[in-house]
Amino acid sequence: MPVTSIPFGTTPSGFRARLFLLSNGSMTVGVTDLGACLVSCRVPDGHGNSPDVVLGFDNATRYADNIMTMGGLVGRVANRIAGARFQLASRTYSLTANLQGNCLHGGRDMWFQRPWAVDAICGETDDAAASVTFALASPDGDQGFPGNLDVRVTYELGKANELRVRYRAVPSEPTLVNLTCHAYWNLNGHASGSALDHELCVRASRYTPTDAYLIPTGELASVAGTPLDLREPHRIGSQFGAGLPGFEGFDNFDHNFVLDGDGADGAERPASTLVGDKSGVRMRVLTTAPGLQVYTASGLNEGHGKDGAAYGPYAGVALETQLFPDAVHHPEFPQVTNPVFTPDRPFASTTTFSFE
Repeated sequence: MPVTSIPFGTTPSGFRARLFLLSNGSMTVGVTDLGACLVSCRVPDGHGNSPDVVLGFDNATRYADNIMTMGGLVGRVANRIAGARFQLASRTYSLTANLQGNCLHGGRDMWFQRPWAVDAICGETDDAAASVTFALASPDGDQGFPGNLDVRVTYELGKANELRVRYRAVPSEPTLVNLTCHAYWNLNGHASGSALDHELCVRASRYTPTDAYLIPTGELASVAGTPLDLREPHRIGSQFGAGLPGFEGFDNFDHNFVLDGDGADGAERPASTLVGDKSGVRMRVLTTAPGLQVYTASGLNEGHGKDGAAYGPYAGVALETQLFPDAVHHPEFPQVTNPVFTPDRPFASTTTFSFE
């Protein structure tokens, strides 16, 4: 089936956005050229319905003011950079300190609020899945980072109900890159309230402890004996309030997990499984990335979501595949988390969300 597109509204700056709908006959996924955002994902559940399991907005106007990064494509560098500065080749680069003196998700002029070009559209055939590729030319100095960066992001919907996201970014000179998709998932349906009764499993024996500002200390610590031990499935809310040492008052996941396996071979490996408690929808996450940020959105407060929905605290779970936060300041981290990329070493990553 060919990919279809429909008007998605006009931003305050005058950009006329499009919504691209990919379908395999069972699932339908919506993505937009505004921010290369994932807008919707309708999947069959255990009750004969097809809930939309991604939180989001109804039109481009709302995505142009996307404070909570709904479905956003995040770059140049997702997550945090301590002190909003870094050194590369003996030169110090200053970024925007947009969160407690640190740089978060690029700091300014966010990629998920910009127009992207439509680079390629591929309809479903016997040999290929339906896909849309978006492109962004990030100039030298963009957000404070050096070098031009040629970016491609492909959303591909396969026949077996798998949504694959492929990232590639080629720099003109050494620079930092760390791309991810910041979708919030609620497998009962985007307007179904809290996701705390979802069951979550993360294939990680370690995590990166942080300071009070969520900046990694450099340690890789065991999850054993902590609320972060999700190697076996747990109801998300059951991990809160345990009062374990170092986790007193714990009421939200916003942690980077060190995925098991070194990831050096570049192959996708299991990262996480999320199950909707009411729908029965199971989503498996596989990725080539070494890290997974789990964020259960305790601070979410959005009163104007899709179909008039209000998204309160814990309404969705973000599962952001990534390099480790602030890795530029931690040479002790594994080499596969090194965020410095060059013309001879472009950034490439793939993540698959597979539904059952």
